[in-house]
Amino acid sequence: MSHDVPAAGGREPRSTAWRTALTVLQEAEPPFVPQGAHAMTVVVEFPPGDPGTPPHRHSGPAFGLVLEGEMLLELEGEPERVVRAGEAFWEPGGDVIHYQDGNNRDDVPLRFTVTMLCEPGTPMLTLVDDEELALRRDRRYGARPA
Repeated sequence: MSHDVPAAGGREPRSTAWRTALTVLQEAEPPFVPQGAHAMTVVVEFPPGDPGTPPHRHSGPAFGLVLEGEMLLELEGEPERVVRAGEAFWEPGGDVIHYQDGNNRDDVPLRFTVTMLCEPGTPMLTLVDDEELALRRDRRYGARPA
């Protein structure tokens, strides 16, 4: 089966591969995008068994794709889950705590890319201190009342 379409005026045929080239990995409706936000795309790499970034939050939504390995992902109010190479993930950012993004495997590295919509003048990542974690422990999935 040919993917070529004749071009007008005797030019080379044009490809039609674009018609089937798109695969949707995820769709999301983020709750907000900070006014004046700028986009930042980063690659994050953790060695085998690394716990990843301590609990943190982002000023805006973040959309990612695991390139290699497996990420243990946990967001406030959601159960932890494993995101494998080729799978996409997202988080709403803002006030939501991102508890885990560590390497779920101790035999291979984890590599993922994330595009974040960052609030101007605010760091793209802010660590959450132990006091706030204690105050919000009831918001963590499966938490028992104190």
